[in-house]
Amino acid sequence: MLGRPGLSRTGSFRPENLGQNALHMIGNLCFTIFVIGVLVFTIIAATYEPEDPLFHPSTKLTTFLTSTSNATFQSDNTVVKTGEDFMAANQTAFATFINVTDVVEIKEERTDQTSSSECEGDSRKPLNCRDPEVFHLMMKEAIERFKDIHFYRFGKPAPGPEENTCDMAWRFRPKEGKTAAFYKDYRRFVINRSENCTLSVLSIGDYHSGVNARKRKNKNQKPGFEKTSGRQEQVVAALPVVGETVNDLLPVVESENAFSRGKYLIYVGGGDRCKSMNHYLWSFLCALGEAQYLNRTLVMDLKLCLSSIYTSSNQDEEGKDFRFYFDFEHLKEAASVLDHEQFWQDWNKWQKKDGLSLHLVEDFRVTPMKLSEVKDSLIMRKFGLVEPDNYWYRVCEGETESVVQRPWHLVWKSRRLMDIVSAIASKLNWDYDSVHIVRGEKARNRDLWPNLAQDTSPDALISTLQNKIEDGRNVYIATNEPDTSFFDPLKDKYSTHFLDEYKDLWDENSEWYSETKNLNNGVPVEFDGYMRVSVDTEVLLRGKKQIETFNELTNDCKDGINTCNTASS
Repeated sequence: MLGRPGLSRTGSFRPENLGQNALHMIGNLCFTIFVIGVLVFTIIAATYEPEDPLFHPSTKLTTFLTSTSNATFQSDNTVVKTGEDFMAANQTAFATFINVTDVVEIKEERTDQTSSSECEGDSRKPLNCRDPEVFHLMMKEAIERFKDIHFYRFGKPAPGPEENTCDMAWRFRPKEGKTAAFYKDYRRFVINRSENCTLSVLSIGDYHSGVNARKRKNKNQKPGFEKTSGRQEQVVAALPVVGETVNDLLPVVESENAFSRGKYLIYVGGGDRCKSMNHYLWSFLCALGEAQYLNRTLVMDLKLCLSSIYTSSNQDEEGKDFRFYFDFEHLKEAASVLDHEQFWQDWNKWQKKDGLSLHLVEDFRVTPMKLSEVKDSLIMRKFGLVEPDNYWYRVCEGETESVVQRPWHLVWKSRRLMDIVSAIASKLNWDYDSVHIVRGEKARNRDLWPNLAQDTSPDALISTLQNKIEDGRNVYIATNEPDTSFFDPLKDKYSTHFLDEYKDLWDENSEWYSETKNLNNGVPVEFDGYMRVSVDTEVLLRGKKQIETFNELTNDCKDGINTCNTASS
């Protein structure tokens, strides 16, 4: 020990300081980790660019425009979803329907009344369609004949063209209806009176054959017979009634004074034209939502450009009318809207005289909240030429998304198109199953869909469907296979039906043709690709059983190989 040099001990290595030094080192290490974490987060935040919300949607857009199911006929992005698709079909509210016993009870209550149908020995006496006995007979026959629907209201019968015919209308829903809607039908009854004055129904006409009972119901007019509750009346008021006469004439401002007192919002320009219907509706509802938030009338252009994905020419087609595709009557009754042509006529007439002012906004980042205090008569949002910043829906992004709500309940599908859907379902007595069969390009692309062509061949379909659909059933097939005779082998087991089987519902002799022609200033309207897909899809969705291509007919993924988990998420 005496010959060895002693170790020099600095203050930092003294035993009494080691614990303090360890704490300092741990503290420095934690601080370093914190700084690195902040730096990484800052770099990510600075370089991150959010996806386009239309094509990679937010939670709200996902809820409304996509389906959690892998069913192609539900999530097909070529068909837009509208407000009524998101209404819950509250079955309790639909429980008060008319039974045949209700009609019998009403008839028995009136047995002491003198009936005008008493022929007093003359069986050839003209039939009185207003006679309660005739009315009750017609109601009873309708309920017993159409067993797959529930009746909620019968209108008073009207005389038909022949002495032994009466027309009667009724409001109904299919017994297994999945959509929140009512339907209206009116049919012609041929009634026989025997020698002893007994009445019987010889026949009931086809869907909408009783045109004399079609007239639009006056809100103050009492129906012939209904059994309603207060809850049901509220439900009826909030739901579309398919089959009623449509009044979608353009609204007009009553007077100069009313126009000058109004406040208006208009969107001009932008890159939304000729895009998909989903894109159009997402942007239009943003504008409508802002107008409601600002308590202003939305000035809208009813002329649309139909995207080439829906046209037979494969070209974008201008000049389509909003009313061809959506329920404008419901929109104008539930919201404050004006057609832009009528608006500009009134504006040019009274703007200078009444000192009406305009507030121009050319940046979509100016939020509706910043415009809430604007006093000018007209707020005009003008959009530029650069996509995607010139899309209308950009106004509703960011902080605006939680403030301005898109009013989905204001936009319903065209009741004219839905009436075609109702007509097809009625021709099938609302008693059919449906199958969606995707073929076309996907069936030809064996790299992405290796089994689809084989799995949707007639032999494979017969084998797959035999355990899903009973033999002899009506089966509605929605398919993109152009040659429907391809499915002829299925006729040995089922009564198959396709959309083109019902062309008479939109041909030149149809109600749809004449009404849309009148809307289009006398120019015939093509039953275009969007209308076809929309009707095809809605008929499919009303089948009692609905068989999907993907998941049920084939194990291939809807969007190609190895995408099933993505599609279902």
